[in-house]
Amino acid sequence: VQLQASGGGLVQAGDSLRPSCAASGHSLSGYAMGWFRQAPGKERELIAVIRPNFTYYADSVKGRFTISRDNAKNTMYLQMNSLKPEETASYYCAAGTRIAYPDYWGKGTLVTVSS
Repeated sequence: VQLQASGGGLVQAGDSLRPSCAASGHSLSGYAMGWFRQAPGKERELIAVIRPNFTYYADSVKGRFTISRDNAKNTMYLQMNSLKPEETASYYCAAGTRIAYPDYWGKGTLVTVSS
């Protein structure tokens, strides 16, 4: 299984981005999928999870970010609204039976939020 994240970029504070994570090699419809992010000098943090009939958001993104998936396309998305400069980070997608310990990782996509 390979995960490919894309859709990062440079935006201004308050703008929106919608990175995506495309999976290949195996259907991930039965797996939990999630987004992590890692800011410079900080630990990687889990910010959103999606699995059948369940979503989770870290408090820091709740109400502004929306995770979704299209199983037909084997792709996951993260709609990020009202972005803040402190959310500048590499954003990673992951999948697994337990998202806290992913079986699969994608390479990060960089999101830079300018003030």
